[in-house]
Amino acid sequence: MTALVGNTRMRFVFFTNTPAHVHLYRRAVERIETAGHDVLVMARDYGCTVALLDWYDLPYRVYGACGTTKGSVFRNLPRHYANIVPAVRGFDPDVIFGVGAYAAHAGLVSRTPVVLVLDSEPTSLDHALSRPFTTAFLTPHAFRKGLGKNHYQFRGFCETAYLHPEEFHPSGDIRSQLGLDAEEPFVLLRFNAFGSHHDIGQSGFTAAQRGRLIETFADHATVFVSDEGGRLDIEALPARPFDVHPALLHDALSAARLVVTDTQTVCTEAALLGTPVIRSNSFVGDGDMGNFVELERQRLVVNTADFDEVVETGLDVLRDETIGTAWRRRRDEYVGGLVNLTDVIVACAESGDPSTVPSLERWRAGMDGPPSGTPEPLAGESP
Repeated sequence: MTALVGNTRMRFVFFTNTPAHVHLYRRAVERIETAGHDVLVMARDYGCTVALLDWYDLPYRVYGACGTTKGSVFRNLPRHYANIVPAVRGFDPDVIFGVGAYAAHAGLVSRTPVVLVLDSEPTSLDHALSRPFTTAFLTPHAFRKGLGKNHYQFRGFCETAYLHPEEFHPSGDIRSQLGLDAEEPFVLLRFNAFGSHHDIGQSGFTAAQRGRLIETFADHATVFVSDEGGRLDIEALPARPFDVHPALLHDALSAARLVVTDTQTVCTEAALLGTPVIRSNSFVGDGDMGNFVELERQRLVVNTADFDEVVETGLDVLRDETIGTAWRRRRDEYVGGLVNLTDVIVACAESGDPSTVPSLERWRAGMDGPPSGTPEPLAGESP
């Protein structure tokens, strides 16, 4: 990789295939642009990805679209690559940042170094397709799978690129945006569409379970629903759609009394914001992703495949405010020991060599998380 030195003007490509990728890289894009370098964000029109890019005023080009149904990404692959290849070659980047195969293959055809920042162990096909063409993999300290000699780890999560205390500052008016009173408690339910290639064979809450969650929690708080698949008939249930701009999601997660989800990213985001969060899907159990094992070890997430436990734990949180207070205290202690991932990404761009970045070290199996004392139990549980 070429180092970003002195007044040398460099060119960087960032791939944002999902809304989470926009958040992962947006702060780094802003800093690199501010330093006077050229940036092109290659975007996939998926979910609210483009809406977020517009909100943050990032320099992007859409290479194609993808729906939330299984198989959509595979049907669109030829068109995606047909648009990516000339766009990247024409921009002639010095370094490409991304998350998976699109970025890696763009590096191959443009003969450009590639840095991938990722956190999902189950995406083995993507890893296999990316690995031969990737200069460096950067993963969280809890990542359990080795990706070769160019695999580096950092003490944090992908979400600490934008939710680290140095980066996240809530706007303060999310309650008015949601039409809530100042002290009105609310629950945010986030339901996955399970339409990505890594979701094949996986599942979350059933339609009946979604309805029961809403009806149960509505007796104790206002319920907002964010339904990625858009198939839930909210009008027939005691809930409101989460219909503010998606860029305000983290403000809402931070202010919520409780978050319940069958998705991955929103779970980590809520945990890092100190909001009690329950995650339930078919990934939970033996072989679960390292991020969620680590967050549960720190008592910042409840992972369970048992629906009755989801309901009972959620009710405990809503009935006892001290649980949320203790949760935030654990979060404050834990997050203080994590790195700001945006700093790491920018340092990689500046140095041209991940091995020289102080916050990175070679991946090794079994790396423990930052020390944070003994996590406190939930109310009513023994230590």
